[in-house]
Amino acid sequence: MSEQDATLEEFTEKDGSGQNDELDQEQFGPFTLSTPGDWTAKRLGDIKKLITRGKQPTYDDEGIPVINQECIYWDGWHLENLRYLDADVAEDWKEKYFPKEGDVILNSTGQGTLGRAQVYPDEERRAIDSHVTLLRTNDELSPYFHRYFLESHLGQALLYSMCVNGSTGQIELSKTRLDLQPVPLPPIEEQRKIASVLYNIDQAIQKTKEIIEQTEQTKGGVAQDLFHNGVNNQETIDTWLGEIPESWDVVTFEEIVKSNRNGLYKSKEAYGEGYPIAKMGNALEERILDMSAADRLELSENEQEKYGLEEGDLIFARRAQEVSAAGDCCYVPELEELTVFESSLIRVRLDEGADPQFFVQYFEGPVGSKSIERIVTETSISGIATSDLLKLKTALPPIEEQQEIASILWDFDEQVRALWEELDQLKRLKQSLMQDLLSGTVRTTDTNISVLDEVAKHG
Repeated sequence: MSEQDATLEEFTEKDGSGQNDELDQEQFGPFTLSTPGDWTAKRLGDIKKLITRGKQPTYDDEGIPVINQECIYWDGWHLENLRYLDADVAEDWKEKYFPKEGDVILNSTGQGTLGRAQVYPDEERRAIDSHVTLLRTNDELSPYFHRYFLESHLGQALLYSMCVNGSTGQIELSKTRLDLQPVPLPPIEEQRKIASVLYNIDQAIQKTKEIIEQTEQTKGGVAQDLFHNGVNNQETIDTWLGEIPESWDVVTFEEIVKSNRNGLYKSKEAYGEGYPIAKMGNALEERILDMSAADRLELSENEQEKYGLEEGDLIFARRAQEVSAAGDCCYVPELEELTVFESSLIRVRLDEGADPQFFVQYFEGPVGSKSIERIVTETSISGIATSDLLKLKTALPPIEEQQEIASILWDFDEQVRALWEELDQLKRLKQSLMQDLLSGTVRTTDTNISVLDEVAKHG
């Protein structure tokens, strides 16, 4: 249905049974909306100043910016995706196609894109195209409260249940039906407090994302320096791999490989009970194997012995999939139980003079990743051959320097992992608060929540 995947029945009662006596029941056609006693609810058409779809432009290389669906995501505006309308042509467009600060702008077509909304952020003159709808209401409804209501499970359920025309994949909002959509209306000050709480969480989410991006960029710069100059900024020599520290060796990868094996193939019927099996999706993109969610299958003793993973093994992706690129590499940590790996993966076990945690970082870094790129075959499915992987020329620092480089770069990864956990917690908190605040289950009336200037100035 949408990325908020909800059903209207979770939030409304059609027959009046099971209703909370503390809530008022307001009827909208076949639907009953439950709201606290001092809340009201109205149809959008009864409080609108303007509801309009945009106009389809003939795009140009420059001119008046045009907002399209790729500009509007739940995490904020993506104005880097603006397109342009010739300024002379724009002169003939009606003023209703140019949003004003505080308008709610809503994606209006397509499965997965329809329903995303943001509040127009400024007075910059931009147009909206025909896949976007502008919502401008009177002072009874705060735009930020309305935007968060649209993001909520209930808002998405009402939108998709009442306001959408068309079949799957070709759906679009009906302006006529949008007029009929009910919106809960707490007292305006409560709307502002609710919006301020959720806006603050959104700001924290955005800040955390920025810190993740900055940390990853910093790691990239550090890796660039370490893999070209070493730990102590050594003198470099020019090699087939490019410039590397003169104290490092260049070897073929198979010279430091103790053993290697392609993974196990089993038909779908074999899956169910038994031992966990590592697949492409088990955090190859995170550089460390995560078996917290894994399929299982029964194994013979021979299969357990041949395909069992050990701490310190490296796993390479043999082919590209949605979750990883061909040649992506991850480290196998200590495992709670015997775990095997599927046929789309290559297991590599290194000699004692090679640190596996270093080589995970090496093959992601600026030198090793270029080597991997050279052996990726571009066919219908990108892939690598085990024989090509083993023949790769590979940098080999002294073991102590390998370990020091690995420690530095894995510290960055630990920071990023902790930040992602924090981000997930913030997202869960937001979803929980939206459910409670926008339904009136949790009230803000007796709290001294400060209304943010950004929210207050938009009604």
